[in-house]
Amino acid sequence: MTSTPVARPDEVRRHNRTTLLRLLHVGGPVTRAALATELGLNRSTIKTLVDSLAEAGVVEERVPRPGRGAGRPSLLVLPQPQAAVVLAVDIQVEHVALALVGFGGQILGRNSWNLRGRSREPDEVITHVIESAGMLAADLGVEPIGTGVSVPGVVRRSDGYVHQAPNLRWTDVALGERLGSVLRMPVVVGNDAELGAVAEHLRGVAKGSSDAVYVSADVGVGGGVIADGSSLRGAAGYIGELGHMVIRPGGRGCYCGSSGCWETEVGEAALRRALDVPEETPRGVLLVELRELEKDPARAAEKLGEFAEWLTLGLVNVVNLLGPQLVVLGELFGMLPEEVVRKVTAEVQRRSMVSRAVGGTRIVPSALGVDVKLLGAAEVAFEGVLDTV
Repeated sequence: MTSTPVARPDEVRRHNRTTLLRLLHVGGPVTRAALATELGLNRSTIKTLVDSLAEAGVVEERVPRPGRGAGRPSLLVLPQPQAAVVLAVDIQVEHVALALVGFGGQILGRNSWNLRGRSREPDEVITHVIESAGMLAADLGVEPIGTGVSVPGVVRRSDGYVHQAPNLRWTDVALGERLGSVLRMPVVVGNDAELGAVAEHLRGVAKGSSDAVYVSADVGVGGGVIADGSSLRGAAGYIGELGHMVIRPGGRGCYCGSSGCWETEVGEAALRRALDVPEETPRGVLLVELRELEKDPARAAEKLGEFAEWLTLGLVNVVNLLGPQLVVLGELFGMLPEEVVRKVTAEVQRRSMVSRAVGGTRIVPSALGVDVKLLGAAEVAFEGVLDTV
């Protein structure tokens, strides 16, 4: 008979500490009593953990603002943002955004720049990220302990190797290794839509949903999947290329080498065609056009009717395949007029057998806006460093 290994006391303490830190990081301020209930620990254990973290400057306890309730209010345990800071980088086709994010998810400082011509080359982007991160950290007087990077492409999660990011024209870029060797800290690189899904699940409209899909439109279209409360990553981390589902055989050619891909009908270029603006029209003008259509629901439904039909067709396939409770629309999809989203939702619920079975899949815009992938990048960086705080 084989005996079950017994965890050593120091391992138990480390596990409890990391679990408490994770709860504070995602959930925010909470009382000791709530921590005891949530973690299933007795109050003396919670007191020891909180006192230790407070002494180390990782948390602080504070009396909440006066309320209407009678009696002495319980102290709140608050995460201290500068106790643990990570670098978050969001590389997009037209620009790069970079931020330092503190324990608890607070953005402490940020920088961004546009990509044009040679500035889009991997060497140029990597150099600029390293220089900008150094200057931002010096300005804020903090030292990041981990890095998360969002990239619109096929990424090997184990080492951050970017096999292909076609809209950036990147192929075989050892991004994680190259950044890690200079920054000298753990670097996690992920597909942008996957990290968007992580952010929405932890901090956005998908919080509390165990099964959700994040679908976003930039130049291309991508998707991230939360299944049973965890990010679905597939073999070696390759998943989420929803934009390359073939929905129109014999349709427009796609840069991936196929034709009739979903993103050829609902990506940025397709939205320009639907709005009847020149193909070189800047993103800002598209957003202005969408805001104008928001004011006229009838015109929005007419102008974006065909676009909405292709969006509906793809989402029906996504819902039937993955069965999410919730679909979150990000970036350009998140800016679509409310009337268009309402009609798309109704059609998906009508046409999808799975949606009907789960009581009607909800389809809602992202709550995190332009920061969604930055926050997702920060979260995957925090995954590996909270146990070292």
